[in-house]
Amino acid sequence: MNILGRSPLRLLPKCLECVNLLQTQSVSLSFKSDLLSALPVTKVNSIKLFHTSSFLQAKNYYETLGVAKGATAKDIKKAYYQLAKKYHPDTNKTDPNAAKKFQEVSEAYEVLSDDTKRGQYDQFGATSEQMGREGMGGAGAGANYGNANWNFRSTVDPEELFRNIFGQGGFGGSTDGGGFSEGFGFSSQPQEVIMKLTFSQAARGVNKDIVLKIMDTCTRCNGEKCEPGTKAQKCTYCNGSGMETISTGPFVMRSTCRHCKGSRVLIKTPCTTCDGKGQFAQRQNLTVPVPPGVEDGQTVRMAVGKSKKEIYITFRVEKSDIFERDGADIHSKADISLSQAVLGGTIRIPGIYDDQTVLIEPGSSSHTKIRLKEKGLKKMGSLGYGDQYVHLKVKMPKKLSKQQKALIQAYAELEDDTPGTIHGITYKQDGSKHCVDDQQYLDSIRSAIK
Repeated sequence: MNILGRSPLRLLPKCLECVNLLQTQSVSLSFKSDLLSALPVTKVNSIKLFHTSSFLQAKNYYETLGVAKGATAKDIKKAYYQLAKKYHPDTNKTDPNAAKKFQEVSEAYEVLSDDTKRGQYDQFGATSEQMGREGMGGAGAGANYGNANWNFRSTVDPEELFRNIFGQGGFGGSTDGGGFSEGFGFSSQPQEVIMKLTFSQAARGVNKDIVLKIMDTCTRCNGEKCEPGTKAQKCTYCNGSGMETISTGPFVMRSTCRHCKGSRVLIKTPCTTCDGKGQFAQRQNLTVPVPPGVEDGQTVRMAVGKSKKEIYITFRVEKSDIFERDGADIHSKADISLSQAVLGGTIRIPGIYDDQTVLIEPGSSSHTKIRLKEKGLKKMGSLGYGDQYVHLKVKMPKKLSKQQKALIQAYAELEDDTPGTIHGITYKQDGSKHCVDDQQYLDSIRSAIK
């Protein structure tokens, strides 16, 4: 007879489903025969178990949920929902490992969603090597520390955890035996809508009508799921908890109630309009108040229907042929003539809300930028308006009449800062300029300006 050890061993039996340790009473064993006889040999199918996970397995809860270590509570909850939806046994019946993965993501969320447990995990549970090296002194509540490892004991069933977070309906399950796969997606995830706007509509604001198809409260039973005049009754099999508890020796196991399918109630006469789901797909006419100054890609949230279903509306704004946008500021271009550039003047240009008169300073050139204060777009989320910037461009004449040409030639003769030469203009010995072209109009101009 081979003795396993001189001092009694304290052992916890393992779950045959997930190979994790289970909570039970300590057992003192001295022989192999005692050890073999103490282990359970019956395999239980389709049962959710409370279990204990050891960090000797070096679990990385952040990696399990696919989030960074510095992830916010919102990011953690979003990642948990996506994975729980993917691996829930009732919605993923083809993957034999779905139940185990669902349990893993539930355990990860239970730890990372609790600030105290997350802090303890970050400090002590990152790797088994760190735990063995640093020890586990000063452990807080909810953990069981020893000299070598920290055992996290889950006290919440994964099914119940999901139900508590996302409502009694979980994935939107019905009570007609369809499980969580019925109505999947409508009750848990908000609908997204793309709304196209012209530049003017986005700038000025507009009330725009759209038609949506959403899952909304049944108009016949008002969401009660049963025929009018009848009522749902509390499930007597689970006492309205939605979960069954099964005790087998030292083990405590919980699973979804087989009679009410986790809905906590029994409906004997389902509503004929919604088939006992409490909701069905309906067309909804919705008027969306688009605020002035909305930008391309911005999203607003609205509640629709009796059940106040959330929808997200993302705006797509068309480009303008006149304006370019920079936040609340807008930029536009304006052509001016040669004489306006030289002498100055005014022009009328289009604005966002009305036309504007722009003053042109004498000596303006192409690319001169004029600022029109608070003539831009309304600022989103704050008071006031942006600015409008007008970029000038001097439009040079391509053809001149004889009179216009003579005037330019006369000006050229008087110009004293020419950086080079001018066609048709000669230079005299005294440095003065003289035009050798047709003198008909030029002589008259010379006489007039002397």
